[in-house]
Order: sequence, then structure tokens, then C-alpha cells
Amino acid sequence: MRVAFVSMETTRHDDSAGRRRLERLARLLAERGHDVTVFCARSWDGERETATDAGVVYHGVTDAPAPTSFALRLPWALTRFDPDVVHALPTPASQVVAANVGGTLARAPLVLEAFGDTDPSGSRWAGRALSAPDRIVTPSELVRTELRERGVADDRLRTLPESIDMDLVRSVDPAEDVDVAFAHPLDETANVKSLLLGLAELRDRGWSATIIGDGPARADYEQEVEDLRIDDRVEFVGGCSREQRLAIYKGSHAFVQTAYREQFATELLWALAAGCVGIVEYQAESSAHELIENYDRGFRVTTPQQLADAIVDAGEFEHLTIEDSWADYDHEAVLEAYLQLYRNLQGEYGMIG
Repeated sequence: MRVAFVSMETTRHDDSAGRRRLERLARLLAERGHDVTVFCARSWDGERETATDAGVVYHGVTDAPAPTSFALRLPWALTRFDPDVVHALPTPASQVVAANVGGTLARAPLVLEAFGDTDPSGSRWAGRALSAPDRIVTPSELVRTELRERGVADDRLRTLPESIDMDLVRSVDPAEDVDVAFAHPLDETANVKSLLLGLAELRDRGWSATIIGDGPARADYEQEVEDLRIDDRVEFVGGCSREQRLAIYKGSHAFVQTAYREQFATELLWALAAGCVGIVEYQAESSAHELIENYDRGFRVTTPQQLADAIVDAGEFEHLTIEDSWADYDHEAVLEAYLQLYRNLQGEYGMIG
């Protein structure tokens, strides 16, 4: 299958979660033998029109991010590629409209990847960007609901989750045992305070906690740990690689999720697959609770006291280092769901044509 991805800015321009998701999908498709090209602004040295990375061809439509020029040149670049499917990110909105023109000329369906971390609503093309695609993919029901509230018909929406590498989860050895793990960039959305207040409620009990992540609020959180007099049992370990995170999760009994905003709680998913009991503080703008709604080894809480109680109750569960029930979220399983979406759309185009 020939798949054209459209993302004026790649992760080399702006390393956002939505761009990482799209480029991961492109790499997985290329690994399966599909012909994959990402149409983008050039980010490599020299004057070559294309560059190849991990089997994915990156086609420089413009020399630098320039929405108007990119939108004008994109349809003809797509037509020359002759894709079976066009798959675009939502911003800038003008690239979606241009991708629709190119897809129409190539008689290829258009899929929009709406992760929810960028908002095209300020653009004059925003309405067209939501009405043009044949399907819009969201990572969670939270983002799907937001799009329905903006007038997108539910039958044009498809929810496909983030994916993880179960083979990698199985291969990593556990780190030293710890009771509670937490992972999130330490910014204003992390809401580590809820976790710390919950842990402080358990000051008279024996426990340990590891906080993964770095960011502008780290010093404030470290000071709060001292103020709560629990600094001897809370360790801040910084960003950590994926392997290091998995080792910590496999050594941990519970993973606590408190962040205010999560389009998809990816770190929670990795931790659940690594055997952690999931404890999620409900937030109106977070999808994290969706992962554990029907999961026995999970707790949903709304207050630090409930969070503290859940940490205690989590001790009743067996300590696991792998949870195979999350294999449906493996890269290969989610990739196959995308491929089936592409095939279904091609079938619809065949019926139309």
C-alpha cells in the first residue's frame, strides 16, 4: 500500500505527541513493507528534495515551515506520489484542505489524525479541515467527544489508542522494588501535588515512591516533598529512557496518574502492561480513567485521601511484572487496526468510483 502522510512540521521541527504518533505509524508501516512518504517542510541539510529514515521517505515540499507555500505545492506533490491513502495532521488547517485536494486528484481517501494536542480552530480553514476528511482518528473517547461537540458526525470518527511494544516490556528486568511510581513532564499540568498529599496521608506507614520526569516545576515539587517531610521516601529520577522507565514500572507495585490534561495516558498504559496496579485521579480534561474503567487492577479516585486509601488497597493485589491482557495495545495490533481502516476506506472509494 502507498501511504502519504502530511505533516508540514515533523518532530525535528516540534516534538509533539501527535507528531510522534504519526511518525511512529509511518515507521511501522514501512517495516511491514508498505511504501510510505511523509510530505513535510525540509529539516535536513543540503538541497535534496527527499531524505530517508527507518525506511520512511521524507519529501520536502518547502524549504522551511510556510503554511501558504506548503498548501499550494502539496496537491501536486501528492498527485505525483499517487497514494492509496492520505493521512494528515490537523495543523496548520490549510494543509488538511490541500491534502484533500491532492487526495481527490489521486482518488485516495483522506484520514485526519486528531490527537488533540494542537487546535486548528483559530484558522479560517478550521471548518474545512474537520469536514474534508473521510475519517478522523482520535486516541481516546475524550478527544472524540470534543470533536463531536464541534459538530463532527460520530460515524466519521474512529478511536484508535496509542500503542506500546509488548516484546520490550517482557525483555526488561525489574528495578529495585518501590511501592508507587509516577511519570509525567514536571510542568503545571502534572499535578504532582495530589500524589504528594496522598503520600503524606500515609506518613506513618512504610512506603517508597519514584517520580519520573523533568521540567520547570521540578524544583517546586522537590521543595513540597521537603515541606511535607517525606523527602526521605520520594526519589526524583529525571527523564529516563523507555527501558529505564519500564524497569521502574516492573519493580513498582502501583502507578499513580494525576495529570490535569492527557489526550491519552501513554505512561499509564506502559505501567499497566508492566504489571502495575493503576490509580487514576479523575480529571475532566484527562482520558486516563478510560484505561481502567473495566480493569480489575485499577482504582479511580477524586481526592488525595481516596488516593492514599487506593495505595493501601493496591497492596492486596499480587505484584506482577507483566500483564498480557494489554497485548491488544501492542504496536502490531494497533497497526493492523489502522490498516483495516485504510482498507475499509479504499472499499468505500471503490464503491463510489
